[in-house]
Amino acid sequence: MTNVSKDIKDEVLSKVKSGIPVVELSKQYGIHFRTIYGWLRNKAIGTVSTIEHAKLKRENMELKEIIGMLSLELSKFKKNRRG
Repeated sequence: MTNVSKDIKDEVLSKVKSGIPVVELSKQYGIHFRTIYGWLRNKAIGTVSTIEHAKLKRENMELKEIIGMLSLELSKFKKNRRG
């Protein structure tokens, strides 16, 4: 696919930023994954690439989940020590 409209390109890049895998979007839109990675290489968020941004966003969510689980465990532990 040689000519992709700006709207579709922006939509795909937005979905990558939100964490949807490039391969999945490639199949969904019929755009070769290398084309999407090329767009990502050319577009950056500040000094962090779009791919890195999506990766960090996913990692951040996972860490927040871990912190939540550990906080619950700690509160249960404290509750059991008192009682």
